[in-house]
Amino acid sequence: MKLWRVLLSVVVLAAAAVAGAAMWWLNRPLPLAADAVEVAVEAGSTPRAIAQAWVDAGVQTSPRLLFEWFRWSGQARKIRAGSYEIVRGTSPTVLLNKMVRGDVTMATVRLIEGWTFKQVRAELAQADSLKPTTAAMSDAEIMAALGAPGVPAEGRFYPDTYAYSKGSSDLAVLERAHRMMTKRLEAAWAERASDTPLKTMDETLILASIVEKETGLPADRGKVAGVFVNRLRIGMALQTDPTVIYGLGDRFDGNLRKRDLLADGPYNTYTRAGLPPTPISMPGKASLLAAVRPDPTKALYFVSRGDGSSQFSDNLGAHNRAVDQYQRNR
Repeated sequence: MKLWRVLLSVVVLAAAAVAGAAMWWLNRPLPLAADAVEVAVEAGSTPRAIAQAWVDAGVQTSPRLLFEWFRWSGQARKIRAGSYEIVRGTSPTVLLNKMVRGDVTMATVRLIEGWTFKQVRAELAQADSLKPTTAAMSDAEIMAALGAPGVPAEGRFYPDTYAYSKGSSDLAVLERAHRMMTKRLEAAWAERASDTPLKTMDETLILASIVEKETGLPADRGKVAGVFVNRLRIGMALQTDPTVIYGLGDRFDGNLRKRDLLADGPYNTYTRAGLPPTPISMPGKASLLAAVRPDPTKALYFVSRGDGSSQFSDNLGAHNRAVDQYQRNR
């Protein structure tokens, strides 16, 4: 009988020792090869593969120990996909809790008002830890993937700063920007003036994109829009350089020449009246609202004063004098 008691005591003590060692390990900081270690957990990854990924990334412990901890905890199936980062002092318990909570490492990318879709794609291509899903896709293929087949990509994405989990797809960021532009455009259209010459939301987006490119000073935005709306009302050509520049594409070398203004094309608003066929940039909220509710003005012309602001004129004579003063220094 004494022997059984001794054996039982040994078993209990051994179990306690194992439990104590386990608790010590679970709450002890994991040794790391660097100050921070990052791992991207793909959807469908097994607990064993996740444990190995952490060790491969620089967690200096046994992958078997990590795997057994994930499995023994009962939470292995609750680990969420995403990018995770741990720093020195992180224990196995904290590591698992982070992945179960989905406490992913975030990065941001900023899309700027007035950018073209070409510029947007270039920015996404160099964004931190953003998966280049669209790299081999054409603009048309991207729009089809976003559920908008046949819709030109230009101007269809809202300029803003977007946070994303590292390892996310660039298409996911574009989907959010596209959805936000649709929402902002619908909101602006709902606030349109009753006498606006704009017939559709698409026309609103096109005009807003021009206003975005033509506005040097935010305080002038509503009046710039007013000039273009006045011209649309009377069938006068918009005569705006940014549309011509957009139409030139890669041929534009930074110098807009007289021959460029005379060469007819769908984006030449000197040779053709009305709006161009598509937006020429990404407008922000202020430009969208200015397009549908421009400042009341009789002006039909404006010219840059050279300091970001514009001089507005009601007639051609006054405009020519303003051009002489601010552009020709006469």
